[in-house]
Amino acid sequence: RVERIGNLNYPDEARRRELDGQLVLTVAVRRDGSVESVELVRSSGHAVLDEAALRIVRLSEPFAPIPQTGEGVDILHITRTWQFLPSGVLRHR
Repeated sequence: RVERIGNLNYPDEARRRELDGQLVLTVAVRRDGSVESVELVRSSGHAVLDEAALRIVRLSEPFAPIPQTGEGVDILHITRTWQFLPSGVLRHR
């Protein structure tokens, strides 16, 4: 879902300048699927790409609710690497 929304909202400036970069984000998701916080762990070196990743997370919410477990998780922290490719494609892993 994030990749689909990210590719639909790929930053025009990055596409025009053929910027590429890799960044790492940690997203804290509440049990109901809403986003508690987003932290830029490692910058891509391009403010336009970093800001786009933060915006894409917000555009992608709410996420699916977190299933109940015996562990009582209230907030799930997800750390992913995002790749903005010069061809105007976003991937995350």
